[in-house]
Amino acid sequence: MSTVHGKGVVVTGAGGGIGAALARRFAAEGARVVVNDLDAKKAEAVAAGIDAVAVPGDASLIVDEARDALGGTVDIYCANAGVGSPPGDELSDDDWSAAWDVNVMAHVRAVRGLLPDWLERGSGRFVSTVSAAGLLTMIGAPSYSVTKHGALAYAEWLSLTYRHRGLKVHAICPQGVRTDMLNATGSAGELVLAPTAIEPEAVADALVAAMEEDRFLVLPHPEVAGFYQARAGDPDQWLDTMNRIQQKWERIDG
Repeated sequence: MSTVHGKGVVVTGAGGGIGAALARRFAAEGARVVVNDLDAKKAEAVAAGIDAVAVPGDASLIVDEARDALGGTVDIYCANAGVGSPPGDELSDDDWSAAWDVNVMAHVRAVRGLLPDWLERGSGRFVSTVSAAGLLTMIGAPSYSVTKHGALAYAEWLSLTYRHRGLKVHAICPQGVRTDMLNATGSAGELVLAPTAIEPEAVADALVAAMEEDRFLVLPHPEVAGFYQARAGDPDQWLDTMNRIQQKWERIDG
């Protein structure tokens, strides 16, 4: 893969799931990879398996350390770390703040440290793991859905603002992926996401294809494109459909 071979890549939230799959795929394609995760042991385990460098810690605060580990240049930054909505009907202000901080502001802070170098060189790639919840929504996951919409909006803004200056942006929007986060969604995830869930490696495959074609939107579940079009074409009909799913979930959940 010519767009990746020899490049310096950072993948956040890469101690497992989608992040680990991305890190492994980039390494297999000949990239020099930094594996980031809050859990240092998980980051080190993934890095050891692919001859990468582990840089654990807050994803938005490791740009300088990751750049040093890669010899001075970050070519591709994958903002993959994220948090879901806690279970229950009522979320605290702290729950909302945590979601905004990790799912949106971590991206903003990372770009703040990366963008000057990218613009000076006239090249760089920012990959945002958004989720289909950011294109559509997800029942039972208010803070996740709202902040993933924010992550998508930020990725769109970066692309439209800087694409003529060499910045390429990709937004990954899968539905269910067989990870710990899917397991944590409980009965809502079992109803909506589990039936069509894919392996994390399929997400990595979809990103590789999108990077080769310089496509902004990465849809590991192709059917999401149709859902997105339906939502835009007739919002009320789409909301009625989603509300029926919500009602079905409420009956299942008790």
